[in-house]
Amino acid sequence: MDLNLKDKIILVSGGAKGIGLGIAGVLASEGAVVVIIGRNEKDNLDAVQGIEAAGGSTFSEVAELSQPEECRLVVERIATRFGRIDGLVNNAGVNDGVGLENGSYEGFVASLHKNLIHYYLLAHHCLPWLKKTKGSIVNISSKTAETGQGGTSAYAAGNGGRNALTREWAVELLPYSIRVNAVIVAECFTPLYAKWIETFDHPQEKLAEITKRIPLENRMTTAEEIANMVAFLLSDKSSHTTGQLIYVDGGYTHLDRAIGS
Repeated sequence: MDLNLKDKIILVSGGAKGIGLGIAGVLASEGAVVVIIGRNEKDNLDAVQGIEAAGGSTFSEVAELSQPEECRLVVERIATRFGRIDGLVNNAGVNDGVGLENGSYEGFVASLHKNLIHYYLLAHHCLPWLKKTKGSIVNISSKTAETGQGGTSAYAAGNGGRNALTREWAVELLPYSIRVNAVIVAECFTPLYAKWIETFDHPQEKLAEITKRIPLENRMTTAEEIANMVAFLLSDKSSHTTGQLIYVDGGYTHLDRAIGS
């Protein structure tokens, strides 16, 4: 299926690694011009090199998105360079373990800047351009907003905010035909996920325990599977889909995770 994404200018925050890199790669394979936004120049350039080696078109911009002014400036640079913006994928974030008992005001607010506030700011600064192209926004979110995890209040709150903003923006942007959807991730093995697994005393046993509880095929979701849904939601093949929270998680969030036990 041709998604009609050829030459569309699509921004992907956190696009140098993990799920973001998967998204950038799939979009580039569909002919989009992908602009990776990330804090680490080397990571960004490595991602660009890999995507270009596969025949895709991609560029990178360095920005520390937890700093509000950098959100404005990076969108300004991209818009000046390309003269248009067709899509935004809000993806950057980190499950940083700021809990209730062991957290702090400072840690909680810093986590919201890492995980939620830049979603708002990037969308806010992209909006004048998205209005011109009737573009689309996809927010990447996590099942922690619905299931909880324990010890990660700020990240859970940030993802709850991502979900709420998805629905709110879908309503607010109806007059401009800008569609807004979210893809909810549960268990997808990324470098950050691997780092989290290593915090357990027996990481491989913990990983096997989690994988066993994923209903569909008892396996992790791949970054490509997340990316395929994102590409569809950005494309005109999903032209009447907005305000949706779509769970690409092998049934982990909503099916009984005790099936077969």
